Amino acid sequence: MIIALFAVLALQAAPPTTGSSVRTNEVRATAQREADAAAATLDRMHQAAADADGETYFAQFSDTARFVGTDASEHWDIAAFKAYAEPLFARGQGWTYRPSDRTLIVSGDVAWFDEKLDNDGYGALRGSSLLRRSGPEGEWKIEQYVLSFTVPNDRARAVVALIKSDSAD
Repeated sequence: MIIALFAVLALQAAPPTTGSSVRTNEVRATAQREADAAAATLDRMHQAAADADGETYFAQFSDTARFVGTDASEHWDIAAFKAYAEPLFARGQGWTYRPSDRTLIVSGDVAWFDEKLDNDGYGALRGSSLLRRSGPEGEWKIEQYVLSFTVPNDRARAVVALIKSDSAD
């Protein structure tokens, strides 16, 4: 009798297998799918750049996107960026940045991220971006992409001095 009473009490105290825990798991699964879809846009962009595939590359950007490059003069709307990059792609010249250590956050129809990049010529860089889900099929599009060099703090003054000395010429 005591064992039966303990069994009834244990069953009453067991967490529900439906309801809020199921909804929480569904929300997490949906959030992960959205993050994966946004990450796939970034992966397609990087692969298309490496393949010099301008059509696929620019299809990852919105019509109002901005690209901010490593040079101070590289603050382009998408039309200006296309004018710069399409002739390179047409010659089969792309660029390869290998992403790693990406942190991507999705909130509704907006996602932002930062990632470490590796490039054979430039070494370690960083990319950060804002993406927006839009269009009839809810595709993730890059609204802004920022490419930047990483500068170790102990070398920052020397880098700044070098840049200042070049601008004085």
